[in-house]
Amino acid sequence: MASTRDRILDALQDVLLDSGPAGATLDGVAQRAGVSKGGLLYHFRSKDDLFTGLLDRLSAGAAAADAATPPEPEAAARFFLEGSQSADSPEERTLLAALRLLGTHPPARARLASYLDDWAAGLRRTIDDPVTSRLVQLVGDGLFLHALLGAGDPDLDARVIALVLARTRPE
Repeated sequence: MASTRDRILDALQDVLLDSGPAGATLDGVAQRAGVSKGGLLYHFRSKDDLFTGLLDRLSAGAAAADAATPPEPEAAARFFLEGSQSADSPEERTLLAALRLLGTHPPARARLASYLDDWAAGLRRTIDDPVTSRLVQLVGDGLFLHALLGAGDPDLDARVIALVLARTRPE
C-alpha cells in the first residue's frame, strides 16, 4: 500500500496531467488523494513544496536508473535505449507531470535538465568517448519522444539502436 506522501504525489501527477498547474490547488490535490488538507500540509507545507516533492521523486528515479546501469559500455547503452522505448511507466508519468511545471515553478527547468543528465550519468561513466555517450543519450531521448507520441517505427528503431550499439563496442 502506498504511503500518504506517495498518494499525494500520485494525485498531484494526475491533476497536473489533467488540468495543469493552475488546477493543482492544495484542496484539489488533497481531495484527489483522499486526505484532508491538513494531512496534505503535514507532508507538504505549500504548493511549491508539493511541486518540489514531485521533482524530488523524479530525481530519485534518475538515481535508481543510474544505479541500475550495467558497467559495460554496450550493456549500458542497451539499457538506456531500451528504457527509452517505453512511455507508459510510472516514472514517465512523473516526467510528463513535471514538464507541466515549466514556466510556473521556477526550479522546474533546471531540475528537469538535471534529471536528463542524471539518468544518463551511467552512460558517461561507462562509455569512454563523450561523443558516443551523448549520441546514445540523444537517440534515447528521441526514441522516448516517439514512443510517447506513438510515432515509432519498431523495425527502423531497432536498426538505429543496432547502429548506435555498434559504436559502443571496442574496435
